Amino acid sequence: MADTESRHGQAILNLNAYSPAEIQEAIEKVGVTKVEMPFLPSFMLSVVAGGSIGFGALYYTIVSSDAELSFAIVRLLGGVVFSLGLALVLVGGAELFTGNNLIVMAWASGRVSTARMLRNWVIVYLGNLFGALGLVVLVVLSRHLEMNNGRLAQTAIDLASAKIRPDFVTLFFKGILCNVLVCMAVWLAYAGRSVTDKVVGLVLPVSAFVAAGFEHCIANLYFLPLAWLIVHTAAPPADIDVSVITVSGIVHNLVPVTLGNIVGGAGLVGFMYWAIYRKGLAARAK
Repeated sequence: MADTESRHGQAILNLNAYSPAEIQEAIEKVGVTKVEMPFLPSFMLSVVAGGSIGFGALYYTIVSSDAELSFAIVRLLGGVVFSLGLALVLVGGAELFTGNNLIVMAWASGRVSTARMLRNWVIVYLGNLFGALGLVVLVVLSRHLEMNNGRLAQTAIDLASAKIRPDFVTLFFKGILCNVLVCMAVWLAYAGRSVTDKVVGLVLPVSAFVAAGFEHCIANLYFLPLAWLIVHTAAPPADIDVSVITVSGIVHNLVPVTLGNIVGGAGLVGFMYWAIYRKGLAARAK
Protein backbone atom coordinates (compact mmCIF):
# COMPACT_ATOMS: atom_id res chain seq x y z
CA MET A 1 0.00 0.00 0.00
CA ALA A 2 1.18 3.53 -0.78
CA ASP A 3 -0.24 4.87 2.46
CA THR A 4 0.75 3.92 5.97
CA GLU A 5 -2.46 3.99 8.01
CA SER A 6 -3.10 4.74 11.63
CA ARG A 7 -5.38 2.66 13.88
CA HIS A 8 -8.35 4.76 12.73
CA GLY A 9 -7.66 4.19 9.03
CA GLN A 10 -6.37 7.72 8.31
CA ALA A 11 -3.23 8.15 6.23
CA ILE A 12 -0.27 9.29 8.30
CA LEU A 13 2.34 8.88 5.58
CA ASN A 14 1.15 9.52 2.04
CA LEU A 15 3.61 8.59 -0.69
CA ASN A 16 1.30 9.40 -3.60
CA ALA A 17 2.02 12.41 -5.76
CA TYR A 18 -0.02 15.55 -5.12
CA SER A 19 -2.93 15.94 -7.52
CA PRO A 20 -2.93 18.76 -10.12
CA ALA A 21 -5.58 20.65 -8.12
CA GLU A 22 -3.42 20.39 -5.00
CA ILE A 23 -0.39 21.59 -6.96
CA GLN A 24 -2.36 24.58 -8.21
CA GLU A 25 -3.36 25.54 -4.67
CA ALA A 26 0.19 25.07 -3.37
CA ILE A 27 1.68 27.25 -6.12
CA GLU A 28 -0.88 29.97 -5.41
CA LYS A 29 -0.01 29.96 -1.69
CA VAL A 30 3.71 30.04 -2.47
CA GLY A 31 3.09 32.91 -4.88
CA VAL A 32 1.49 34.96 -2.10
CA THR A 33 4.45 34.20 0.18
CA LYS A 34 6.91 35.23 -2.52
CA VAL A 35 5.38 38.64 -3.19
CA GLU A 36 5.09 39.39 0.54
CA MET A 37 8.75 38.60 1.19
CA PRO A 38 10.83 41.67 2.18
CA PHE A 39 13.30 43.03 -0.35
CA LEU A 40 16.55 41.79 1.18
CA PRO A 41 15.75 38.08 1.58
CA SER A 42 14.00 38.06 -1.79
CA PHE A 43 17.03 39.62 -3.47
CA MET A 44 19.53 37.38 -1.71
CA LEU A 45 17.59 34.22 -2.59
CA SER A 46 17.50 35.50 -6.16
CA VAL A 47 21.29 35.87 -6.17
CA VAL A 48 21.52 32.24 -5.04
CA ALA A 49 19.21 31.17 -7.88
CA GLY A 50 21.22 33.07 -10.49
CA GLY A 51 24.37 31.30 -9.37
CA SER A 52 22.56 27.96 -9.24
CA ILE A 53 21.36 28.20 -12.83
CA GLY A 54 24.86 29.33 -13.74
CA PHE A 55 26.26 26.11 -12.27
CA GLY A 56 23.89 24.15 -14.47
CA ALA A 57 25.11 26.14 -17.48
CA LEU A 58 28.72 25.52 -16.44
CA TYR A 59 28.03 21.78 -16.26
CA TYR A 60 26.43 21.88 -19.71
CA THR A 61 29.47 23.69 -21.15
CA ILE A 62 31.77 20.93 -19.91
CA VAL A 63 29.73 18.28 -21.75
CA SER A 64 29.53 20.43 -24.89
CA SER A 65 33.29 20.88 -24.97
CA ASP A 66 33.84 17.19 -25.78
CA ALA A 67 34.19 17.14 -29.56
CA GLU A 68 34.13 13.34 -29.64
CA LEU A 69 30.52 13.09 -28.50
CA SER A 70 27.75 12.90 -31.08
CA PHE A 71 25.20 15.70 -31.48
CA ALA A 72 22.42 13.72 -29.82
CA ILE A 73 24.56 12.63 -26.87
CA VAL A 74 25.77 16.18 -26.24
CA ARG A 75 22.22 17.52 -26.28
CA LEU A 76 20.78 14.74 -24.13
CA LEU A 77 23.58 14.49 -21.59
CA GLY A 78 24.03 18.27 -21.54
CA GLY A 79 20.34 18.72 -20.80
CA VAL A 80 20.42 16.22 -17.96
CA VAL A 81 23.40 17.86 -16.25
CA PHE A 82 21.92 21.33 -16.77
CA SER A 83 19.03 20.15 -14.59
CA LEU A 84 21.40 20.68 -11.65
CA GLY A 85 20.49 24.36 -11.75
CA LEU A 86 16.75 23.97 -11.22
CA ALA A 87 17.32 21.19 -8.68
CA LEU A 88 19.45 23.57 -6.60
CA VAL A 89 16.74 26.23 -6.85
CA LEU A 90 13.72 24.07 -5.99
CA VAL A 91 15.24 21.74 -3.43
CA GLY A 92 17.74 24.17 -1.93
CA GLY A 93 15.25 27.05 -1.86
CA ALA A 94 15.85 30.12 -4.03
CA GLU A 95 14.01 32.67 -6.14
CA LEU A 96 14.16 32.15 -9.92
CA PHE A 97 12.56 34.63 -12.32
CA THR A 98 11.30 32.06 -14.81
CA GLY A 99 9.76 29.90 -12.08
CA ASN A 100 8.24 32.96 -10.42
CA ASN A 101 6.26 33.61 -13.58
CA LEU A 102 3.82 31.13 -11.99
CA ILE A 103 2.90 33.84 -9.47
CA VAL A 104 0.39 34.78 -12.17
CA MET A 105 -1.81 32.03 -10.71
CA ALA A 106 -2.13 33.87 -7.40
CA TRP A 107 -2.61 37.12 -9.35
CA ALA A 108 -5.43 35.60 -11.43
CA SER A 109 -7.19 34.54 -8.22
CA GLY A 110 -6.94 38.08 -6.86
CA ARG A 111 -4.62 37.06 -4.04
CA VAL A 112 -1.79 39.38 -5.15
CA SER A 113 -1.88 42.68 -6.98
CA THR A 114 -0.32 43.43 -10.35
CA ALA A 115 2.12 45.85 -8.74
CA ARG A 116 3.28 43.30 -6.16
CA MET A 117 3.75 40.62 -8.80
CA LEU A 118 5.75 42.92 -11.08
CA ARG A 119 7.82 44.13 -8.10
CA ASN A 120 8.75 40.53 -7.34
CA TRP A 121 9.70 39.85 -10.95
CA VAL A 122 11.97 42.90 -11.11
CA ILE A 123 13.71 42.15 -7.80
CA VAL A 124 14.20 38.50 -8.69
CA TYR A 125 15.46 39.23 -12.21
CA LEU A 126 18.04 41.68 -10.86
CA GLY A 127 19.08 39.25 -8.14
CA ASN A 128 19.44 36.46 -10.71
CA LEU A 129 21.60 38.82 -12.77
CA PHE A 130 23.91 39.53 -9.83
CA GLY A 131 24.19 35.84 -9.00
CA ALA A 132 24.98 34.83 -12.58
CA LEU A 133 27.55 37.63 -13.03
CA GLY A 134 29.18 36.76 -9.72
CA LEU A 135 29.63 33.18 -10.86
CA VAL A 136 31.05 34.37 -14.20
CA VAL A 137 33.76 36.32 -12.39
CA LEU A 138 34.60 33.40 -10.10
CA VAL A 139 34.78 30.98 -13.02
CA VAL A 140 37.15 33.22 -14.98
CA LEU A 141 39.38 33.86 -11.96
CA SER A 142 39.52 30.13 -11.17
CA ARG A 143 40.91 29.46 -14.68
CA HIS A 144 38.28 26.76 -15.02
CA LEU A 145 37.98 27.56 -18.73
CA GLU A 146 41.50 26.28 -19.39
CA MET A 147 40.24 22.71 -18.93
CA ASN A 148 40.29 20.39 -21.95
CA ASN A 149 43.22 22.36 -23.40
CA GLY A 150 41.21 25.55 -23.46
CA ARG A 151 38.29 23.94 -25.24
CA LEU A 152 35.87 25.15 -22.56
CA ALA A 153 36.60 28.78 -23.40
CA GLN A 154 36.09 28.12 -27.10
CA THR A 155 32.84 26.27 -26.38
CA ALA A 156 31.58 29.17 -24.25
CA ILE A 157 32.18 31.56 -27.15
CA ASP A 158 30.52 29.21 -29.65
CA LEU A 159 27.46 28.82 -27.42
CA ALA A 160 27.10 32.57 -26.94
CA SER A 161 27.47 33.28 -30.66
CA ALA A 162 24.76 30.75 -31.48
CA LYS A 163 22.43 32.41 -28.97
CA ILE A 164 22.95 35.94 -30.29
CA ARG A 165 22.71 35.31 -34.03
CA PRO A 166 18.97 34.46 -34.39
CA ASP A 167 16.51 37.28 -35.09
CA PHE A 168 14.19 38.81 -32.46
CA VAL A 169 11.12 36.77 -33.42
CA THR A 170 13.00 33.46 -33.39
CA LEU A 171 14.45 34.19 -29.96
CA PHE A 172 11.02 35.21 -28.65
CA PHE A 173 9.45 31.89 -29.62
CA LYS A 174 12.44 29.95 -28.33
CA GLY A 175 11.87 31.77 -25.04
CA ILE A 176 8.20 30.78 -25.00
CA LEU A 177 8.95 27.10 -25.57
CA CYS A 178 11.72 27.13 -22.99
CA ASN A 179 9.65 28.42 -20.12
CA VAL A 180 6.69 26.21 -20.94
CA LEU A 181 9.03 23.31 -20.18
CA VAL A 182 10.73 24.99 -17.20
CA CYS A 183 7.41 25.82 -15.54
CA MET A 184 6.16 22.32 -16.29
CA ALA A 185 9.30 21.10 -14.52
CA VAL A 186 8.38 23.27 -11.53
CA TRP A 187 4.80 21.95 -11.68
CA LEU A 188 5.99 18.34 -11.68
CA ALA A 189 8.43 19.02 -8.86
CA TYR A 190 5.55 20.35 -6.75
CA ALA A 191 3.80 17.00 -7.27
CA GLY A 192 6.58 15.22 -5.40
CA ARG A 193 6.66 14.52 -1.66
CA SER A 194 10.38 13.77 -1.41
CA VAL A 195 13.63 15.21 -2.74
CA THR A 196 13.92 12.25 -5.10
CA ASP A 197 10.40 12.84 -6.44
CA LYS A 198 11.15 16.50 -7.10
CA VAL A 199 14.47 15.93 -8.86
CA VAL A 200 13.15 13.09 -11.01
CA GLY A 201 10.11 15.19 -11.92
CA LEU A 202 12.09 18.16 -13.15
CA VAL A 203 14.85 16.41 -15.11
CA LEU A 204 12.97 15.43 -18.27
CA PRO A 205 11.31 18.82 -18.99
CA VAL A 206 14.54 20.73 -18.29
CA SER A 207 16.68 18.38 -20.34
CA ALA A 208 14.13 18.62 -23.17
CA PHE A 209 14.34 22.41 -23.44
CA VAL A 210 18.14 22.30 -23.37
CA ALA A 211 18.34 19.51 -25.94
CA ALA A 212 15.93 21.38 -28.22
CA GLY A 213 18.02 24.56 -28.08
CA PHE A 214 15.35 26.76 -26.51
CA GLU A 215 16.34 29.95 -24.68
CA HIS A 216 16.32 30.60 -20.92
CA CYS A 217 16.97 34.23 -19.96
CA ILE A 218 18.63 33.49 -16.61
CA ALA A 219 20.92 30.83 -18.06
CA ASN A 220 21.85 33.38 -20.71
CA LEU A 221 22.83 35.82 -17.95
CA TYR A 222 25.67 33.36 -17.38
CA PHE A 223 26.43 32.16 -20.93
CA LEU A 224 26.56 35.56 -22.62
CA PRO A 225 28.54 37.66 -20.08
CA LEU A 226 30.98 34.75 -19.72
CA ALA A 227 31.73 34.79 -23.44
CA TRP A 228 31.97 38.60 -23.43
CA LEU A 229 34.48 38.49 -20.57
CA ILE A 230 36.55 35.82 -22.32
CA VAL A 231 36.68 37.92 -25.49
CA HIS A 232 37.71 41.07 -23.60
CA THR A 233 40.22 39.55 -21.16
CA ALA A 234 41.96 37.00 -23.38
CA ALA A 235 42.87 36.53 -27.01
CA PRO A 236 40.40 34.02 -28.48
CA PRO A 237 41.64 31.78 -31.30
CA ALA A 238 41.77 33.58 -34.65
CA ASP A 239 39.38 31.12 -36.29
CA ILE A 240 36.52 31.98 -33.90
CA ASP A 241 34.15 34.77 -34.93
CA VAL A 242 33.49 36.95 -31.89
CA SER A 243 31.98 39.91 -33.73
CA VAL A 244 28.47 39.35 -32.33
CA ILE A 245 29.60 39.02 -28.71
CA THR A 246 28.99 42.61 -27.70
CA VAL A 247 26.82 44.34 -25.11
CA SER A 248 24.26 45.12 -27.81
CA GLY A 249 24.38 41.47 -28.89
CA ILE A 250 23.66 40.37 -25.33
CA VAL A 251 20.71 42.77 -25.10
CA HIS A 252 19.49 41.54 -28.50
CA ASN A 253 19.18 38.06 -26.98
CA LEU A 254 17.92 38.89 -23.51
CA VAL A 255 15.01 41.17 -24.42
CA PRO A 256 13.05 38.76 -26.66
CA VAL A 257 14.02 35.72 -24.60
CA THR A 258 12.82 37.34 -21.36
CA LEU A 259 9.54 38.38 -22.96
CA GLY A 260 9.10 34.91 -24.42
CA ASN A 261 9.82 33.30 -21.07
CA ILE A 262 7.08 35.40 -19.48
CA VAL A 263 4.55 34.46 -22.16
CA GLY A 264 5.43 30.78 -21.95
CA GLY A 265 5.60 30.52 -18.16
CA ALA A 266 2.92 32.96 -17.04
CA GLY A 267 0.56 32.56 -19.99
CA LEU A 268 0.80 29.04 -21.38
CA VAL A 269 1.44 27.29 -18.07
CA GLY A 270 0.44 29.48 -15.14
CA PHE A 271 -2.74 31.02 -16.52
CA MET A 272 -3.78 27.86 -18.36
CA TYR A 273 -3.49 25.68 -15.27
CA TRP A 274 -5.22 28.33 -13.16
CA ALA A 275 -8.13 28.38 -15.62
CA ILE A 276 -8.40 24.59 -15.48
CA TYR A 277 -7.99 23.98 -11.75
CA ARG A 278 -9.28 27.16 -10.11
CA LYS A 279 -11.63 26.44 -7.23
CA GLY A 280 -14.86 27.40 -8.96
CA LEU A 281 -14.30 25.14 -11.94
CA ALA A 282 -13.06 22.29 -9.77
CA ALA A 283 -16.18 22.53 -7.60
CA ARG A 284 -18.50 22.44 -10.62
CA ALA A 285 -16.67 19.38 -11.93
CA LYS A 286 -17.44 17.34 -8.79
